[in-house]
Amino acid sequence: MRLHIHPENPEQRKIQQVVECLLDGGLIIYPTDCVYVLGCLPQSKKAIERLSFIKKLDPKKANFSLIFDQLSSTGDYLANYDKNVFRTLKKNLPGAFTFILNASNALPKLIQTKKKTLGIRIPDHQVPLSIVEQLGKPIISTSLISEDDIIEYETDPDEIYERYQNRVDLIIDSGICGSIPSTLIDLTSGEIDIIRQGKGELN
Repeated sequence: MRLHIHPENPEQRKIQQVVECLLDGGLIIYPTDCVYVLGCLPQSKKAIERLSFIKKLDPKKANFSLIFDQLSSTGDYLANYDKNVFRTLKKNLPGAFTFILNASNALPKLIQTKKKTLGIRIPDHQVPLSIVEQLGKPIISTSLISEDDIIEYETDPDEIYERYQNRVDLIIDSGICGSIPSTLIDLTSGEIDIIRQGKGELN
């Protein structure tokens, strides 16, 4: 299924369709402020297995990120962190960053890793924020790698639909997306460690 959703003013009726798909254990493709991504509920075993198959990942070893709608919503999933880390998050979110933090025991078992860390994202894009807000819980975010030898990430909704219409349950079309991933930053030690410089520039 392909669903056209306005990137700046998402239609709530359509957002509700996405929420219902996710609650039903669906696997979706949706836009962010960086690239198009695959997503599902972190409690949906079959959807995670399908996602992992598409990405050629071992679900027991994959480091999935979660998208939240606001920083206060991350509390249950993260271990305590200091004021400096909080300031970094507060200054840069929403934004094109994935911050790696120490996870709490409340993290769904299906996405727990031996490292007990979690990547969190609060993208500066109304579609994923509206989905998570209406859903009332975070969703998995993992970039949609292109099968093209030249372009690293999928950017064109038409091409995405052509390639993935039979592999996922719902594809959100919000127009052409970017091709630069989020900046990946490890904050688990309390210090800023930039693992990958992407679209986001730290404040």
